[in-house]
Amino acid sequence: MGRAEARRAQKSTRTAKGKKAKKTGIRRFFTWKKLLAYFVALIALGAGACVALYLYVDIPKGNSQAKLQSNIFKDADGKIIARSGDVNRQEVPLSKIPVDVQRAVVAAENKNFYTDPGVDVMGTARGVLNTVMGRGKQGGSTITQQYVKNYYLDQRQTVTRKVKELVISLKVQKETSKDEILAGYLNTSFYGRGAYGIQAASRAYYNKDVDKLTLEEGAYLAALLQAPSQYDWSVATPAGKENAKARWNYVLDKMVEQKWLDKDKRAGMQFKEPGKPPAAKGLTGQNGYLIEAAKAEMRKKLVKDGRPESDLDAGGWTITLSVDNKKQKALEKAVKDKLLDDLDPKARAVDKNVQVGAASVDPKTGKVVALYGGTDALQHWTNNATREDYQVASTFKPLIFASALENKSTTQNKVRINAGTLYDSTSERPVVGTDEHFAPENEDGYSHGMVPVQKAMNDSVNSVFAQMAIDVGLPEVKKTAVDMGMNGKVKDFVEKPAMSLGSMGNSPLHMAGVYATLAHHGKKVTPSIIKSASQNGKELTLDNPIGGDAVSRNTADGVTTVLKGVVDDGTASVVQSVGRQVAGKTGTSDDNKSAWFTGYTPDLVTAIGLFGEGEGGKQVTLKGTGGNGRVNGGTYPARIWAAYTADALQGSDAEEFDLDTNMSTTVPAIPGPPASSSPSAPPSHSPSATPSRPSQSPSSSSSRTPSHGASSPPPSSRPPVPPVTPSSKPPSIPPTGGGGLEPNGNRDPLHN
Repeated sequence: MGRAEARRAQKSTRTAKGKKAKKTGIRRFFTWKKLLAYFVALIALGAGACVALYLYVDIPKGNSQAKLQSNIFKDADGKIIARSGDVNRQEVPLSKIPVDVQRAVVAAENKNFYTDPGVDVMGTARGVLNTVMGRGKQGGSTITQQYVKNYYLDQRQTVTRKVKELVISLKVQKETSKDEILAGYLNTSFYGRGAYGIQAASRAYYNKDVDKLTLEEGAYLAALLQAPSQYDWSVATPAGKENAKARWNYVLDKMVEQKWLDKDKRAGMQFKEPGKPPAAKGLTGQNGYLIEAAKAEMRKKLVKDGRPESDLDAGGWTITLSVDNKKQKALEKAVKDKLLDDLDPKARAVDKNVQVGAASVDPKTGKVVALYGGTDALQHWTNNATREDYQVASTFKPLIFASALENKSTTQNKVRINAGTLYDSTSERPVVGTDEHFAPENEDGYSHGMVPVQKAMNDSVNSVFAQMAIDVGLPEVKKTAVDMGMNGKVKDFVEKPAMSLGSMGNSPLHMAGVYATLAHHGKKVTPSIIKSASQNGKELTLDNPIGGDAVSRNTADGVTTVLKGVVDDGTASVVQSVGRQVAGKTGTSDDNKSAWFTGYTPDLVTAIGLFGEGEGGKQVTLKGTGGNGRVNGGTYPARIWAAYTADALQGSDAEEFDLDTNMSTTVPAIPGPPASSSPSAPPSHSPSATPSRPSQSPSSSSSRTPSHGASSPPPSSRPPVPPVTPSSKPPSIPPTGGGGLEPNGNRDPLHN
């Protein structure tokens, strides 16, 4: 080989060694140049898809919501009670809507409305992502998008609908002026109370045309757009009212921020409560209350099913109520005969303040069979059967006892609590076991020494159940009450000793459900007034009013056993006239502002409440009603209950309670005065291996040592247990004996 060839070979070898190897396999597709190309191609495809989508999706005609239908309500027999929900909308031109009101809505919903491109891409993307991930109604929409949703599309939360909304909004924004869009939005939005459009809303809330609205009123209507039913002042909860006022303030503050409202003028503005909802024709008497209760239940059901509550107001519904005509008439007649006929508002000012609320439930089905909301829905819009602002008083005591049985609670001396357990009944006796001083008074200073729980329930002794609530534990008591059907979210339902006196509000409908849970042997009963519901022929699947165990059967039947004693020997003896087995409890609140009787037979549960309501809804006393003194649960409420129940069940077989409980009813012996002057103590029995049932003879029940409770007087200074008298009642009712009437002829203690 020549020198030249050798040099060429050597150079070739060096070049081969220095050259990078080519990428092979999948790696050759991910060079930076190719990645950049992919990215550009993806953007191009996306842009192309958007253009194609924009060309493909046209602005549709207005949807069928523009032709809303009425809703039909029927009774259990299929007879039409009322029609409601006719299109409550009157379109008005933007020129008729005050500019300040227009700006209030813009400030609340889309402050950049006049300058934005009509869509919020990021907000829509966020909404699509939340929909895909099942997070519900989240994300942002402009006024243009909301108008498109209201007028051209529907309220469904789907990805397809959101994408269409975006595209149509872009086209509407291009082809329609801002004023036309705003007018369309104001005329199609839902404001609650069945009002679609701002003119209907102005009439529904302020009974005036929209052009007469003040800025303060317009700001409230603007606030309603966020949550119409929750912010409706007539039905809003305390929390809902606070949120509504906060939203109202937010609207006005945003107007200041946009320089649409003078700061000094804003500072002087005060919130004005809107008027009460106008009752539709045909909703007079009890019909208005029945329909409103059904609507409230329907809205809850729709929201639970993931549908907007406005679906109800869209119309097309046929709703059949569970109300029984015979029982409804019987309830109305009982209220008239036993209360209204006694009232003379011209002669006695207090008689003007008396309100009655009642709810009657079939405990076997959970269906509401009768309801009384007031004298007339056109005269008193608030439904007394569903209002939650009056104390339930001593109708709460059975729930304390139920919690004691359910939790197998003991006294301060570690004695299991049952019907025969002894407690100190001394009036104003400080409760033991809590850092908070609480010494409730008993009516007329009732102080009968050590009494069994049965007698304490019969005579509604505050000091006994105040101590029992502490023994059980306030959180446990509240949990049991809520599990059984009370609304635990009401304002005054706080875990404090005063809770033992029923210091919280709850409605007659709630209390009927609680006692129906007892009657149904512990199965949770959530009263329902709707028998069936369908929209345009499509049936709505309703929830079963009968749920799982709220408390055990042993607990429920044990409480029923004791509540039978309240009727046989206690504050509710007036209802014995029904001639059937009855269990129940009276209740009278502080200053006699409310009086209750909630009772049940095996086949009917009814809660009757009397409420003192003065001007402006102020709670006032019932004392002097009908020319009498104190109104106790054992007076008008029990009389109404007895008259109604006897009439409602007339002609039906008298059922007996089927009770199955191992609760001991034995009253233990306690030391009394010296042997020479004290009655002989009952014999003590050894505990049996298996606790006795009420159907067994008392001799087989396990004995209990006395529960003197902490801070009780020493045995030598205690009066003896009230004498046990013979009784012809079944062994399930512990023989507690006498007690008799108090000096004023009244058996009802405070809060009884």
